[in-house]
Amino acid sequence: MAVRVVGSFELVFRPALIAIALTIVLATPVELFGLTLPEPVLPLVLAFAWPLIRPSMLAPGVLFALGLFLDIFWGGTLGTWPLALIAVYAVVLGSRNLLAGQETQVLFVWYAICCAIAFFLVYLVVSLDAGQAPSLIALLLQIVPTLLFFPAADWMVQRFDDGDVRFR
Repeated sequence: MAVRVVGSFELVFRPALIAIALTIVLATPVELFGLTLPEPVLPLVLAFAWPLIRPSMLAPGVLFALGLFLDIFWGGTLGTWPLALIAVYAVVLGSRNLLAGQETQVLFVWYAICCAIAFFLVYLVVSLDAGQAPSLIALLLQIVPTLLFFPAADWMVQRFDDGDVRFR
């Protein structure tokens, strides 16, 4: 029986670079029929999938860097998105034993809960920093596209879950 070893580049760095590239592409000022492109928080997909696939010391560091990238790119308060991404990683890591082997519907519910946690933390930090609450409509317009990227997280879990049987 051959063991397929999934390295750090294939599991961590390539998806992180894809998330950065897609974030930049989706932030382009393209308008079609009066609508602009959605701006989902793509690193949330990684923060959810990585602890389910294989917990590592590298993933939280990369998530922190991705969060700083989002803060700088979107002009937010530094540390807001790293806090949210690390919180999601911690929640999924803590519930990893419950989530292992679950069906896609159960994983989607957990992904939605994790997105709600992350966006609540960001909403709280932005509210405290600005002194007033941000728009709930703008928040929903960012949550919905982020939830629609769940198939990417599910694909990563299905693709890489059996990538290295040495960690089971």
